[in-house]
Amino acid sequence: MINCVIFDLDGTLLNTLEDLCDSTNYALAKYGFPPRTLDEVRCFVGNGVRKLIERAIPQGELNPVFADCLEVFKNHYKDNMYNKTAPYPGIAEMLGTLKQKGIKTAVVSNKFDAAVKELCQNYFAGLIDTAIGENEAEGIRKKPAPDSILKVVKELQTDLRHVIYAGDSETDVQTAKNAGIECIGCTWGFRSRDVLENEGANYLVNSPNEIPEIIGGRMCQ
Repeated sequence: MINCVIFDLDGTLLNTLEDLCDSTNYALAKYGFPPRTLDEVRCFVGNGVRKLIERAIPQGELNPVFADCLEVFKNHYKDNMYNKTAPYPGIAEMLGTLKQKGIKTAVVSNKFDAAVKELCQNYFAGLIDTAIGENEAEGIRKKPAPDSILKVVKELQTDLRHVIYAGDSETDVQTAKNAGIECIGCTWGFRSRDVLENEGANYLVNSPNEIPEIIGGRMCQ
């Protein structure tokens, strides 16, 4: 019986791609590097902002200004993460439906923790029970490690047997597998349906309103 759904954030609940791309290119331009396309950034995201900049900047972490470029990105994104970001159509309604069914909801993301909490509060106030972002300084490893899922389970006083995870990328499928739970692959996000299918998502959904239907079926099991 499922009583908790944990969601990825970027590419699953929120379309953040354009703001991430703009901040990436702002940081690259500051150091004279060429811009990246939206499709390139789409492939770069999913493993945290450090990995995003590592993939975007020439020579990656070996670049002498890598750390500075990352800080410029973080500062710019912090002030510009609402410019073009918006929930995908049907997300708020889906979260509301889950709430009506008594299902707990959470977000785990590789985006830095302060941004995750702020974005969830701004867009999903009252619809998300807890939100956890990247916080390796406190020993919570980034996805695909299961640490953030385990922290949610502890915070919401539930059990992995009653939890399902929803995300849009191969990292999300791997995270669910590492936690020993099922994964719903959301095909509207930053990766293709084929990626999710090949990675082994247990369910594939094309619309947010399909998620409560899956949960409803699992609540009867």
